[in-house]
Amino acid sequence: MAAGGEEEKPFNFLQILCEGVIAGGTAGVVVETALYPIDTIKTRLQAARGGSQIQWKGLYSGLAGNIAGVLPASAVFVGIYEPTKRKLLETFPENLSAVAHFTAGAIGGIAASLIRVPTEVVKQRMQTGQFRSAPDAVRLIVGKEGFRGLYAGYGSFLLRDLPFDAIQFCIYEQLRIGYKVVAKRELNDPENALIGAFAGAITGAITTPLDVMKTRLMVQGSANQYSGIVSCAQTILREEGPGAFLKGIEPRVLWIGIGGSIFFGVLEKTKSMLAERRSREPPAGKDE
Repeated sequence: MAAGGEEEKPFNFLQILCEGVIAGGTAGVVVETALYPIDTIKTRLQAARGGSQIQWKGLYSGLAGNIAGVLPASAVFVGIYEPTKRKLLETFPENLSAVAHFTAGAIGGIAASLIRVPTEVVKQRMQTGQFRSAPDAVRLIVGKEGFRGLYAGYGSFLLRDLPFDAIQFCIYEQLRIGYKVVAKRELNDPENALIGAFAGAITGAITTPLDVMKTRLMVQGSANQYSGIVSCAQTILREEGPGAFLKGIEPRVLWIGIGGSIFFGVLEKTKSMLAERRSREPPAGKDE
């Protein structure tokens, strides 16, 4: 939508992608830095078996290496999501906008997963005290388990993150649409943040069982206690009962709720700043 009553410009895939990359990367790094300790506690709760004690030291363990992965992963996700969303919204009728948002979220998640999974594997093994630094983690994982070790739990990651991304962004976008209709105006920064928090918290709670399985598969290393998603689910259910599938739900909901607030707040603010800057630029081919 054009600002200040200007004519709407044609769809520009490259421009939307670049702005999405900048906005997504910025939002991802801000969230990760601010909320990393909560994520570490959540991971340690999920990885603990039986009456194991939770280690409270080193809550920022692996942050630097994780940011090195989160930055490009968030950038790729939003960079793919934004133009895909806009194209699908042009293609689908207005009453199917939720399908467009859901589909765009899933496509963005698939693209970002190629970066997210190795980042997540290294991060979670450092959070559980298996390695001291990200370079050591990568070197030893590849040495012991091969390159495939960096993609441990990839199936469970997709099983968790594809519905997570699709549901969270769908809920967020649909709530924004409804709010705009009721308010009859554009949303401000606190409203975007509040809607982001709600979308994140709900989605985080729904996908906790999938997150528990993903964590167990990623931190098992070469022990191969679980052969896959089904084996993991069956073993947890048999040895620890159904309650184990909700391990870490409190810090997860808190982390993703606050994270959603920060992420979507920063995302929308960055996007609006980029759009404002673009609107001030002279049209291409015209002299000042």
